[in-house]
Amino acid sequence: MPSPHPSAHQAAAPFTMGPALLFCPADRPERFGKAADRSDAVILDLEDAVAPADKSRARNAIIGQPDGERLEPARTIVRVNPVGTAEFEADLEALAATPYRTVMLAKAESAAQLPALAGYQVIALCETAAGIVNAAAIAAQPNVVGLMWGAEDLLASLGGLSSRNDDGGYRAVALHSRSAVLLAAKAAGKEAIDSVYVNIPDLDGLAVESQDAVASGFGAKACIHPNQVAVVREAYAPTPEAVEAATELLDAAAAAGTGVFQFKGKMIDGPILKHAEATLRRAGR
Repeated sequence: MPSPHPSAHQAAAPFTMGPALLFCPADRPERFGKAADRSDAVILDLEDAVAPADKSRARNAIIGQPDGERLEPARTIVRVNPVGTAEFEADLEALAATPYRTVMLAKAESAAQLPALAGYQVIALCETAAGIVNAAAIAAQPNVVGLMWGAEDLLASLGGLSSRNDDGGYRAVALHSRSAVLLAAKAAGKEAIDSVYVNIPDLDGLAVESQDAVASGFGAKACIHPNQVAVVREAYAPTPEAVEAATELLDAAAAAGTGVFQFKGKMIDGPILKHAEATLRRAGR
């Protein structure tokens, strides 16, 4: 089992899970394997998805997985309770008895909280006003591999009522927070994960939001139901036409041998080529 205590200043490996991350309540071990099979990575949730009276049982469920049923550590994230709570300390004690070394820190609010998770790869979940304001400092911590934002907890921390308008679109403060987390993560060279879409039956709305997440630069999106996984994956998978166009463009750039050139009536420069490279990366090329 890996040691949970390397240097707090040791940089974490890049985050490569995704694009569809699926939450699973940690007190429902009968769902662990199914969640892992249906997603790119599973988030075993010790926080909001588990009632206070069931948290001890949830930790025991993670520890007590039979070897033959234990999830693949490289595709498993454990969401822990906020730093400074007794539940957080109990979560860390339980994690030390497992092979899981990627954690999602609920309600991350400051860089000063991250040394408490030395030895773990951390996805900092910024879902309060303090977390959004301090996102850049949090992202800069060596053991942070990514940032995620949480819409509903954020609005609750502001004393608001809902993150979305009646038409389903995010309110201005939610859009600002989403952008702030994305920019902070990418500025620090870390991954950005888009928030969950809570209207489970509305797969069309999820598709639109997932496509925007891809176009904006989010590397993954969290899901709360298995039916959402395929929609997120489809949004992140480039169409054959997009792959062909990106390949053709990059081939033309290589042939041109210059920084700026014309291609099909358009001026092409560095940023446009980076868009094409990103398309091929999502296609696995």
